Amino acid sequence: MSKETRHAPEPSPLLDRSDVRVKHAAGMRDTLGAFVDRVRSGDLGSLPVIVGLVIIWTVFTSLNPVFLSANNLVNLLFDCSTVGVISLGIVCVLLVGEIDLSVGSMSGFASALVGTLWVNEGWPVLPAIVVAIAVGAVIGAIYALLLNRLGMPSFVSTLAGLLAILGMQLYVLGTSGSINLPYGSTMVNFGQLMIIPALVSHILALLPGAAILLIGLRTRERRRAARLSAPSVTSLLMRSAAITVFLEIVVAYLNQGRGVPLMFGVFLGLAVAMDYALTRTRWGRSMNAVGGNREAARRAGIKVGAIYTSAFVLCASLAALGGVLTAARLASASQQAGSGDVNLNAIAAAVIGGTSLFGGRGSAYSAVLGIIVIQSIASGLTLLNLSSSLRFMITGAVLAIAVIVDSLARQSRVSHGRA
Repeated sequence: MSKETRHAPEPSPLLDRSDVRVKHAAGMRDTLGAFVDRVRSGDLGSLPVIVGLVIIWTVFTSLNPVFLSANNLVNLLFDCSTVGVISLGIVCVLLVGEIDLSVGSMSGFASALVGTLWVNEGWPVLPAIVVAIAVGAVIGAIYALLLNRLGMPSFVSTLAGLLAILGMQLYVLGTSGSINLPYGSTMVNFGQLMIIPALVSHILALLPGAAILLIGLRTRERRRAARLSAPSVTSLLMRSAAITVFLEIVVAYLNQGRGVPLMFGVFLGLAVAMDYALTRTRWGRSMNAVGGNREAARRAGIKVGAIYTSAFVLCASLAALGGVLTAARLASASQQAGSGDVNLNAIAAAVIGGTSLFGGRGSAYSAVLGIIVIQSIASGLTLLNLSSSLRFMITGAVLAIAVIVDSLARQSRVSHGRA
């Protein structure tokens, strides 16, 4: 007598969809729970500056709808790129608990060097740019030498450098006081006109989400292999999808106007490269360690002097590059380049974006967010035909709020660690 063959019941498609929904809900709860835990522990990340940016854009748009027009945002991104590159260097020195007050003068001197060598002396433009950046690197190395060998505080050495470099800028420019760069040259077109093609900009907008997903999956596997807690795949997919959709919407909107500026793309590329170096390399971990506790870093075997040198050299080099971009944007090099509020805006952008004045905490993306906030204030007030005095007052207030938030978050992290 043959036995009756029993088949396992086939899974119901309805149950499968229900399981998927449960997993998605669990992933969302995990993501939100991790975010709430970070906020409670004082790790606010970019949340305050994003909230502030939304408020600023809402206010200015309600007063003048032109503010959020595609072409106005394109101009805003052009303006962000010059000081934003300088602010990336400020992030480096702030991470190690130091400061560079001469970045504005350094940018002006670099633009004067490029104008003099290229226009007056007949050099090709590329060697002139390389010389300007190399001079910035040498000046940064001098600051580090004064700190490492003589113990001179960076506040004093860079303040002296501010005056000395300003004098060199005036000397290089001579009695004319300004040099006009060839209009229509590649350098000037780069600073004023060059746009990333629409298709290329959409492809580039896919890369951050893909990178976040791949890096997250790799990190998840390593943590699971070490039997540590790891984020779910669903949460990683949700985060990657959200960033990708957001960037694609932004790019599509900008392409309704002139498009994404190539100079801003270079700025973002530098920010991504620096973020990778600060978070994924031994040098970046050493930077944070020195800024957190110099003596502990020295006892751990980190070459503190070399880290300081790299921070100051990188800061001055990026300041010089920012000066080159400013010359391209304005199509001139003059005595006014690097003066005024360039110095303060570069430092304020890093701090407003979330880099701590106490050292040991910050990111390259803080410079991106911070300079967008500052330029948004400047653009909004310009559209409203209001006095520039208001821009200084509002920027100062935003900077003060950022420092207060940073101080309170630092106290919260200390108390949370004791608990």
